[in-house]
Amino acid sequence: MSSTHDNSTTRIVAGESTKPKRRRTLEIGIAVGLVLLIGAGAAVASVVAKNNETQAAAATSPATELKLGYFGNVTHAPALVGVSKGLIAKELGSTKLTTQIFNAGPAAIEALNAGAIDAAYLGPNPAINSFVQSKGASINIIAGAASGGAQLVVKPGINTAADLKGKTLASPQLGGTQDVALRAWLGKQGLKTNPNGGGDVAINPTDNAQTLKLFQDGKLDGAWLPEPWASRLVLQAGGKVLVDEKDLWDKGAFPTTILIVSKKFAADHPQTVTALLKGHEASVNWLNTASAADKATAINAALKATAGSTLPADVIDRSLKNITFTVDPLAGTYKKLLQDGVDAGITKPADINGIFDLRALNSVTGQKTSAAGLGQD
Repeated sequence: MSSTHDNSTTRIVAGESTKPKRRRTLEIGIAVGLVLLIGAGAAVASVVAKNNETQAAAATSPATELKLGYFGNVTHAPALVGVSKGLIAKELGSTKLTTQIFNAGPAAIEALNAGAIDAAYLGPNPAINSFVQSKGASINIIAGAASGGAQLVVKPGINTAADLKGKTLASPQLGGTQDVALRAWLGKQGLKTNPNGGGDVAINPTDNAQTLKLFQDGKLDGAWLPEPWASRLVLQAGGKVLVDEKDLWDKGAFPTTILIVSKKFAADHPQTVTALLKGHEASVNWLNTASAADKATAINAALKATAGSTLPADVIDRSLKNITFTVDPLAGTYKKLLQDGVDAGITKPADINGIFDLRALNSVTGQKTSAAGLGQD
């Protein structure tokens, strides 16, 4: 009886042990299948990820061409030297560099918005205007280039702001950085201006070379100009400085020239933007370490190539003494620059948060240039 019980128990146990074996076999099969499916899924995901990475890399490949705008001014020496010495082209590698020369910022912005250029050296106010008018869609400021080097030069008989009432002055272009600075300063002196040339002081936006001739001929009473034109009015036309713009800024630091890029171009070709910044940094470093004689020679050679003429030694020497070359765009000044544009009737009140993208610059320099809360750094 015991044995039967034992056998019965054994059979029951055997029966029970047989069924779990089948279940375990099934479970093992399912588990193996799941592992295989998971593995296959992971493999597929990996392939998809790699394909996405490949497509993203292709979508943001280096540009075949970079179209760069700048001015034939000493304040644009980083562009002049960077192009003429091949510093920018060297970093661009296989990307072709083509250039276009402008007289003032608004014209460069118009060309950039039309797709005629991809990046530009210009003054801060046209960049602000473009950013505001496009609601942040058009450009980003990616670096500084020069600080200082802008002055209001007038006839010798003009000694105070009050003496300017009823006079005619010039600026490079309506809405340009020097145009805004002039109008804002006159407004603070109680003198009214308007974009049409009327008011207490008439302001005629004029090409810089033409301004020099008109001043020499006695047809202009003064002009707010960047270098070398301020120095040319002083040394070649007998003018005197009524306002040196550096005296209007904390520690004398204010942006005269910056480097901007089309947002679309930057999104499509971030590698090219980084290469441009490497060449730009190399140019600024060269300017800050070269001798005065070497700088004058290099800048004059570039001016000869772009404008067809060189500057006298005293003009270029005076110009360079008024300028600091820096990759820092001095972002902390931009709220005042915006307000100056508003006061001048050139810009509307706006939020300019996002105007800077200094991430590529900081990766190139290895330093932390601040966007002052107005963008990414």
